[in-house]
Amino acid sequence: MSNVVKTKFSIKDLEGLSGIKAHTIRIWEKRYTLLEPQRTDTNIRYYTLSDLQKLLNVVFLLENGSKISKVAKHSSQEIAEKVATIVAEKSFGHQNHAINSMKIAMMNFDQNLFYKTYNALLEQKTFDEIFYETLIPLLEEIGLLWQTDTINPSHEHFIFNLIKQKILLNIEHIQSSAQHTNNRTFALFLPENEFHELGLLFLNYEIVKNGYKVIYLGQSIQLESLQYLSVNHPNISFVTYMTVLPEVDDLPDYLKEFDERFGQDDFLLYILGNRVQQIDEAMSPDSIRPMMSIREFVNVIKKPTLNYA
Repeated sequence: MSNVVKTKFSIKDLEGLSGIKAHTIRIWEKRYTLLEPQRTDTNIRYYTLSDLQKLLNVVFLLENGSKISKVAKHSSQEIAEKVATIVAEKSFGHQNHAINSMKIAMMNFDQNLFYKTYNALLEQKTFDEIFYETLIPLLEEIGLLWQTDTINPSHEHFIFNLIKQKILLNIEHIQSSAQHTNNRTFALFLPENEFHELGLLFLNYEIVKNGYKVIYLGQSIQLESLQYLSVNHPNISFVTYMTVLPEVDDLPDYLKEFDERFGQDDFLLYILGNRVQQIDEAMSPDSIRPMMSIREFVNVIKKPTLNYA
């Protein structure tokens, strides 16, 4: 699919991207003429990218103590300048502003804006802080925007690949100086036909950073393909990230298959991602370790004496 910039937005699109209810946006239009929607030849209202940018800037000012009645008196340029002033005075630590800038970069396929936003954050924060405080919330919002058809797959792939570049860069950086202080190896993989890789890549980063060896297998791996690793690396644990697969109905059978193949030899499978919500831990095999978040998993591997049994 070609990267065609989305230039027309419905009021529901604005609601999804800004977090402001459509009803409130309409009130602001009528009371303050904050936005002036255009109309198609068939009289359907729509908003432009400039309207979206203005609305996101307005939201930022409101979050920083301004009143809508005062903000609405200013032009789009003046509003943007006020945002820039606040950011400059308080550093680029405003998560919402950074997230909004990255959303604009995504909608506009503007990699330079993404890099500018990321680099400004990097002046104030570590990569870990940026990932947990900015990129994870951004990815969660993108998931909702995709579900509501506010964005299409080309937007999603564009921003995912930019984030992937940053994760890979940091993995390379720590691998060049990493010392394996633990004898445990982690094999990282996505289930068959699962391709949402960002969470797994960040787990790779965290595991290497904490002194473990990683065997990164990547996307769409069948359980039977792990057999070789279990034979040749007896001190290994498996980690997977389930976003959309396996299907919910297939999940119990998937966990059972892992346990039948590897559980008797005390191999563990750590599971992260959306599908964790559907795992009944009480009914799961002992070899299955659901993790509710990346932070929870990191806390587990940071323990001085890690119990893998």
